[in-house]
Amino acid sequence: MGCAGSSQTKADVKNIRKPKPWKHPQPLTKTQLMQLRDEFWDTAPHYGGRKEIWDALRAAAEADVTLAQAIVDSAGVIVQNADLTVCYDERGAKYELPKYVLSEPTNLIRDS
Repeated sequence: MGCAGSSQTKADVKNIRKPKPWKHPQPLTKTQLMQLRDEFWDTAPHYGGRKEIWDALRAAAEADVTLAQAIVDSAGVIVQNADLTVCYDERGAKYELPKYVLSEPTNLIRDS
């Protein structure tokens, strides 16, 4: 048995949710959006943090909400914003994710 105050309560845990609807400054096609996402994920680890946390965040960003929650929990990611835009690892490194890697903009142009 541990101390009553030592365990994390439900109030401390943020449940992941999709970002609120958002609009990109310029309409994007699905192909352009995928290219932006690939560029972000390819360069993100070079700006700090641990590669395995970036990999977990990418997997979470590309998963449904339930699986995303399990991924961040198992990786030890501390979620500051429930939409995953700001997270920390156990060492305190900050990870910021742009909305375009988490959801599609409202002004997405469907490729024909």
